[in-house]
Amino acid sequence: MKVRFVDKTDVTARLIIEGVDVPFMNALRRIILTEVPSMAIDEIVVLENSSILNDEILAHRLGFVPLKTDLDTYNLPKECPCKSEFGCNLCRATLTIDVEATDSVKTVYSSDLVPNNPDIAPVSNKIPITKLAPDQRIRLEAYARLGKGKEHVKWQPVSVCAYKYFPKVKINEKLCDACGKCVDVCPKRILTNVEKNIGIRNITECTLCQDCEDACPKDPTAIEVTWDKNAFILGIESNGGLSVDRLLFESLKILDGKAENFLNLLTEKK
Repeated sequence: MKVRFVDKTDVTARLIIEGVDVPFMNALRRIILTEVPSMAIDEIVVLENSSILNDEILAHRLGFVPLKTDLDTYNLPKECPCKSEFGCNLCRATLTIDVEATDSVKTVYSSDLVPNNPDIAPVSNKIPITKLAPDQRIRLEAYARLGKGKEHVKWQPVSVCAYKYFPKVKINEKLCDACGKCVDVCPKRILTNVEKNIGIRNITECTLCQDCEDACPKDPTAIEVTWDKNAFILGIESNGGLSVDRLLFESLKILDGKAENFLNLLTEKK
């Protein structure tokens, strides 16, 4: 297996993975979506809420505020030594809100969530939670825990995780007369027409739509779009709680553990 990055930031990445098949890519994608733990608000204790939102709706909105995740310090509730349904400092983080509108309407933002542990804080301070009319107030405690996307989507650590085959575009120079019709219809502009020669650029942007084949007036067509069945482009966008590097590391560690457990089961049966 060969892996190389096309582009990468702290929260987004596109990488090319060669020498694997669809089952492997699908397993990796599903693990990233549903198995990698992340932190999210799971329970709240409302001390005062005179806003227009019911307590349940407020709890729902807070649950979807992405939080920074510390996988090295906190345990999953089921794996924590405390074995308590209320949790402890090793499996639960506390955040508080105490906001009151006085003379005018006030918007409550994620920046108003004050964490006890600065490592477990909202990834953005600009997420609106609700609005308060004059003399309305929200005062509550929120408890965040590690969880997995298969339990609830609020624990899903990514906004996007998708893969596609690596595209292969071939131009038959003997048939092609550089009419440019394929260039005009390409939605991603990966085809160029320079000095009556059709060229290819940014091949990773190709969506495999094959519109260029349909637009070609030649019969047989002078351009052919196919894909490599053992090479894929994986796109990941983290919600900000975990870096892309940590997401990939954790997902591969989980996949390796599942494979090892499967092999152990086969050995036991023999």
